[in-house]
Amino acid sequence: MLGQLTAPALAQTLPTAAENLTPGDLDSEHLFGFTEGSDLGVPGEVELEWETSGRLGKRLGRFLAVDSGLALKVPLTRDFRLAPGITFNAYDIGVPGDPTRTTGGFNGGFLETRLRLLDRRTAPFGLTLNLVPGYGTVDGGSGAPASSFGTEVGLLADREVIPDMLIAAVNVGFAFSSVRMNATDARVAGSGVEVAGALAYRVQPGYFLGGEVRYAWTYDGLTLDRLAGQAAYLGPTAYVTLSPHAWASFTWSFQIAGQSAGEPGPLDLSSFDRHQMRLRVGYSF
Repeated sequence: MLGQLTAPALAQTLPTAAENLTPGDLDSEHLFGFTEGSDLGVPGEVELEWETSGRLGKRLGRFLAVDSGLALKVPLTRDFRLAPGITFNAYDIGVPGDPTRTTGGFNGGFLETRLRLLDRRTAPFGLTLNLVPGYGTVDGGSGAPASSFGTEVGLLADREVIPDMLIAAVNVGFAFSSVRMNATDARVAGSGVEVAGALAYRVQPGYFLGGEVRYAWTYDGLTLDRLAGQAAYLGPTAYVTLSPHAWASFTWSFQIAGQSAGEPGPLDLSSFDRHQMRLRVGYSF
């Protein structure tokens, strides 16, 4: 489900001469946070990215999950990219009446495929199709051993509102997953939809600050069968160029509204988390 299916992606660095940007040089992919831009790099430039996402806070007990991934991003043409990667995780979960579960280690892998449909440098806006199938060995909601298969499909759109200064992005995504619990052999299927929007403003060369808002729905079943919950997130974003070949981005989102099916309260802390954080660091060569 969206918010739990964290298939890490890779990101492009800003130009090597970030302080002397000319129109069209800006790479928008990871200026925002959870929201992503439509850019995907250029052939001949390979990038390695480490991404870590944290999820904190559930309705009952203690819940902390850290999902990390290492991926290699390889643009094959100007409009097509592949990014294989491996994932790791760590969980610290304590529910009243059950033993505390603290686990971590290697989780699985994924393959991101990205196809650009419209180039924002020549079209009114950029538009990219993103497809990420993945496999994991842990249930993302409980941290228990499991066999998990999932896929995320997203449309990523962006536009430079003020060239090289203010960039806006909108994402629409659909995800589905099937999980088989190792202990009981029980199978759980879920799906979700998320809509996100973000702005990033260049406060000085190589530094962007902004904010994003996301709204997500999660469902029982692979095809949006029954609504299980919904949640809205809001948070700041930051992006910095570390060197001509390295960059980093960070965001921290807070659940500001939500509703879990069949449960009282103004938030959904059963299907979703109270806080979601993401740190990315990339290096191109």
